[in-house]
Amino acid sequence: MGKIKENSTNNINKKYIQECDLSYAVCKIGGRWKLLILNRLKDGKLRFSEVRDRICGITERMLTLQLRELEKEGLVKRTVHAEVPPRVDYELTNIARELIPIWEELEKWGNKHKDLVQSSEIEAKI
Repeated sequence: MGKIKENSTNNINKKYIQECDLSYAVCKIGGRWKLLILNRLKDGKLRFSEVRDRICGITERMLTLQLRELEKEGLVKRTVHAEVPPRVDYELTNIARELIPIWEELEKWGNKHKDLVQSSEIEAKI
């Protein structure tokens, strides 16, 4: 594989993200599925199928990819039990548990914003 250009847009963006703690944090939990997965795990360990069944619309492939990324980032712990059939549990790590009050506040903000936008759309139609 070739060497990454030092002044490429991707390299510059990567450096900025590493320097800005807020951007760094958002990159770790951003995207369509990661916060949903983390939120489903907040009450304790779940098996893969339990996580999948609690998130409407996620495919098994996408769930697998997202769980791998979250595990790689140290936000989810994967435990494989030596049983037949094999059993795999997923749970939040301690650093991920620190996010719970943050995403709960973000959820409240999202609800307020959604209501504001919807009421603005209603007023615009009148």
